[in-house]
Amino acid sequence: MNLATLRPLLCFLLTAPVLTAEPFVPKDPNQPLEQLRATAFDPLPHDLRRLRAQLSSDPANAAVAAQLARRCIEAYRSASDPRYLGRAQSALAPWWTAPSAPAPILVLRASIKQSQHDFTNALSDLDAALRLDPRNPQAWLTRATILTVLGDDNEARRSCLRLAQLAPGLIALTAAANVACLNGEADRGCLLLRGALAGNPSAPAAEKLWALTTLAETCERLGRPADAQSYYEQALALGQRDPYLLGAYADFLIDSRRPEQAASLLKNETRADGLLLRLAIAESMLRPVPDEYALHVAALRARFEAGHLRGDFVHQREEARFDLCLLHDASGALKLARANWQIQHEPADARILLEAATAAGQPAAAQPVRDFIHATHLQDIALQ
Repeated sequence: MNLATLRPLLCFLLTAPVLTAEPFVPKDPNQPLEQLRATAFDPLPHDLRRLRAQLSSDPANAAVAAQLARRCIEAYRSASDPRYLGRAQSALAPWWTAPSAPAPILVLRASIKQSQHDFTNALSDLDAALRLDPRNPQAWLTRATILTVLGDDNEARRSCLRLAQLAPGLIALTAAANVACLNGEADRGCLLLRGALAGNPSAPAAEKLWALTTLAETCERLGRPADAQSYYEQALALGQRDPYLLGAYADFLIDSRRPEQAASLLKNETRADGLLLRLAIAESMLRPVPDEYALHVAALRARFEAGHLRGDFVHQREEARFDLCLLHDASGALKLARANWQIQHEPADARILLEAATAAGQPAAAQPVRDFIHATHLQDIALQ
């Protein structure tokens, strides 16, 4: 099963350079501006070239378009390069605004919109796909993931149940356990995850990574740092580059007052805004503060400002954390955190709103979070 849409809400990334001079405009339209990272053993560039050539000769071929979009989304998730997401959308251009499209196209369209935090339209596409193909496990999985992020646990559970009926195994069990871990049943969710991992030893590494990361985050929320550390290490040992895992583990290290390890983990991860943010936070905790810290703060400021100019507000949670932790602007952070809470309800969203409201001296602003924790029975010692 395609794992491209499993990772909830990775940031929509911008790789703007940190310069204030006039932008460089090449005189030759064929001049290369950047060489994407690739190796002779990496099949991705070859696959993309082959699929683009096929689609160019037959633009209405939905099967080829879906294959190309899927590979681009996988590359986006792995490389933290938003250009791949744009290429995925470009591959689906003939069907992007079509009210009707084949089910595989609708699922891919939903995945792209999910990455853009356009959850309402993503769910609409998934519902349309499931009307055409109610036995599509990827659609149920993506639906469960989005609904979990939105805090709609009842609907998320229903999607997990349908997924388990269609594709029993580690994926379905992890999706169901993830809902339980966020809905007052964290111990049961951890038990389910440990059993699922033990019962599926031959599962793909990417599936094991999701289960282990969920276990690590849940143990962290339950106040079991030794268990969380063990599961994070097991996930990293799988050798799968996963930006979500890197960000979660970096947060764990930062909260554990181990900024040196967090900075070492992320020193080469400056393309993704979320990872660059964590690197800068870790650097701000070091003494002496590294010389690169000022450059990283300037880069983040430039990227957020560029997002505002484009009307892109996908990064509100990260920008709120930037304002609070690095600019010490509690009022600005609170404004962003409140806007972000209107869109998504993950523990990290709750935390930044609580922290910003406290820092700004406006605890009442975080009442929606307190109501949410009470309603969902979310177990999280940091939030409590």
